[in-house]
Amino acid sequence: MRMNSTGITLLAAVLAAMGATAAAQTTVAASVYGAFSGTTDGNGTVQSPSNAAGGMITLRHTSNPLIGYEATYSFNRANQTYSALSYVCPVSDPSCTPPTPAAVSANAHEITGDWVLSVRVANLRPFALAGIGVLLNQPVSGQSSTASSSKAVYVYGAGLDWGLLPHIGLRLQYRGNLYKAPDLTSLYTSTDRFTHTAEPMIGAYFRF
Repeated sequence: MRMNSTGITLLAAVLAAMGATAAAQTTVAASVYGAFSGTTDGNGTVQSPSNAAGGMITLRHTSNPLIGYEATYSFNRANQTYSALSYVCPVSDPSCTPPTPAAVSANAHEITGDWVLSVRVANLRPFALAGIGVLLNQPVSGQSSTASSSKAVYVYGAGLDWGLLPHIGLRLQYRGNLYKAPDLTSLYTSTDRFTHTAEPMIGAYFRF
């Protein structure tokens, strides 16, 4: 059975698109983001993190739509405030006052390894990712009754690479982090609860 010229043209376009989709590439990217974290409570403690801005560096390699991976490092301020969930002074102690909230200035360092799914369509490459890593919350020096906290962090996200030049483009993405709330002060008991940080971000990438 012969294929007419229209069918041949269509088949060639499909094969070309598949070849472009499957082409391997390596990128390095720098992004800025906002870190928005939720409040947790447990064991008589309320933990309230502050929102902050941060930056992330990413090295990503994509072999085909199903096989891609990346390594990331990110940094942002991660100040925490600890307070009592509920506290009732005894009637017999008129001088009693509720515990004073403890504010801890801290920095957050995060390193992750992620699996990336992506597909290339013209100069666009939408992607989704999932990964795991370590989150180090480190109090700023000079604060008493504080200690560093290392937690496992689970990462998910999705985004879009938009090629503007042959080797340069924009990266728009959302990342979500799930981890145990950091215990940075000995003045309050750990909440021992999972918390979530949302990170919408924008950046630029360079493709090798």
